[in-house]
Amino acid sequence: MNREIKLSRRAVKKLDNLLIFLENEWSAKVKQDFIQRLNKSLHQIQKLPESSPESNKIKGLRKCVVTKQTTVFYKYSERTIDIVAIFDNRQDPNSLNKELES
Repeated sequence: MNREIKLSRRAVKKLDNLLIFLENEWSAKVKQDFIQRLNKSLHQIQKLPESSPESNKIKGLRKCVVTKQTTVFYKYSERTIDIVAIFDNRQDPNSLNKELES
């Protein structure tokens, strides 16, 4: 069963900013490569949502490392995969706590 993937507003904003950054600072190819890795990770989450470890921050929240710089935090139900946050691992970890709590 393929669960529908839903991104929170915050995750959409972070993803948009990340894609703009990748294209402006690196190249369109780097951006496309990231999109492919993200899609592969999301497909894996859809098929096997428990394949990623549970976060120690919030019960029921899981984390999937897309690249060494980017982690996707999500929850899932029978019908959906809810992407709560897309986090740049180079940021201060305390900023992640603020994102996940709000």
